[in-house]
Amino acid sequence: MARGGGGECGVKLLQRSLLLATGLMVASAAAAEAPLEARRAFARGVLEECRGRPDAALAAFEQALARDPEAWPLVERLAVIRQRRGDIESASTLYREMAGRHPERLGVQLAYADFLRDSTPGDDFAAKLGCEVLEASLQRHPGHPAIVRRLFRFYEQRGMRDESLALFDEVAGSPDQAMLAVEMARTLFPGDDEEARGRVDQVFEAALARRPADRVLARAASEHFRKSGRLDRAIEVLGSHVAADPASLDLRVRRGILMFAAGRDEEGVAVLGEVLEIDPGQALAHRALAKWYRRAGRVDEALPHAAELLRIRGGDAAEFVELAGEFLDADRPRDARLLLEKGLFDHPEDAAIAARLALASWQDPETRSRAPRLFREAEALSGDDGPAAEPEFLVEVARCLRELGQTAGAEDRLRRAMRAYPSEARAELAAAMRTLAGIWQEDGRNEAAARSLIRRAEALEESP
Repeated sequence: MARGGGGECGVKLLQRSLLLATGLMVASAAAAEAPLEARRAFARGVLEECRGRPDAALAAFEQALARDPEAWPLVERLAVIRQRRGDIESASTLYREMAGRHPERLGVQLAYADFLRDSTPGDDFAAKLGCEVLEASLQRHPGHPAIVRRLFRFYEQRGMRDESLALFDEVAGSPDQAMLAVEMARTLFPGDDEEARGRVDQVFEAALARRPADRVLARAASEHFRKSGRLDRAIEVLGSHVAADPASLDLRVRRGILMFAAGRDEEGVAVLGEVLEIDPGQALAHRALAKWYRRAGRVDEALPHAAELLRIRGGDAAEFVELAGEFLDADRPRDARLLLEKGLFDHPEDAAIAARLALASWQDPETRSRAPRLFREAEALSGDDGPAAEPEFLVEVARCLRELGQTAGAEDRLRRAMRAYPSEARAELAAAMRTLAGIWQEDGRNEAAARSLIRRAEALEESP
């Protein structure tokens, strides 16, 4: 029998539904014995959901559950559907009966407890049932974090502080549960409680002695000591961790930063330097060193780290231009050029980067020959009112063109630069005048105008 396009689509959708049904129901302990009719019914339910027919889907799922009542994924799916429809009682019955039949299945018990908490928030009877479910599960699975967290929330919801404290004491006595104990302590005790802080100290110290290489634990313990004003101990924790796990570069960097905060600057520089020898791509280490060197007034040492940080994490065009300007001011055109090449790669249409790259290439002996082309490209990208119209740029273009023997182009740029300089830029304006006068004198033309221009330059230079 021939099928149309819609029929073929339906067949494919049904096939996908059957595959999904099989995949979900295999998680059930009784999946191997589940009758084929149950899987077919489940597939129909999925198909009806895809077609936007929720009532038909619900009927199919209920039919499937009747044929395979032990299929937990199906039970949970039906319970969620009924809960969304507002039928809390029916959903509760599904969870309760499944949990009652399978007290050994932790996933079922946790799902039932979550339902009791979320479906009727503030209901003390539901919270009491949730406590009973979780207390029974805790006996079967002592110390299980998922159970403890949920049970602790129920205790706190019901105002059962004695039970909360007893649960905390039990967890705090296990070094393997340090993170959970600290999480509970934040709820139980005020931040300025010295006795509670001492208890958390003990929890962390015991856990660190047992698992010094645990990165999550070391970071949390270090933060605990830092926030409580014990920087040296926070640094010691990270030092012990790094000794146990030398590859933990992120926490090596953190240790170096804490050394800066503790006033142990030279140690911090050494630690971060070691990190960068291992992995030059550690952006946070570059940022910390750039910041510290600037504060120390050692700008020349800060600039390479600031540049590496930009290369690693990128930045907006203004950041590249500003940092390149610092390199040029420090007479380091090669460093400026390398940075700007990366900037132009990231921002290929940015005229400010293109203009600054042309200037840096002109000043860098290695790339001076490329400068004429880069100047032209920057001018084309900039337009009449962009960064290529700034007087500093125009003067450098004029010098480049003069060196190439293109004096007409050089004269044009100098005239434009002279018009663009603000009145307070007397020295720069005078220099541009002298350069233009020099071009005329070299060409043997405009001799009177050249002498006049030089006199004007001298007057500017002598003015206060």
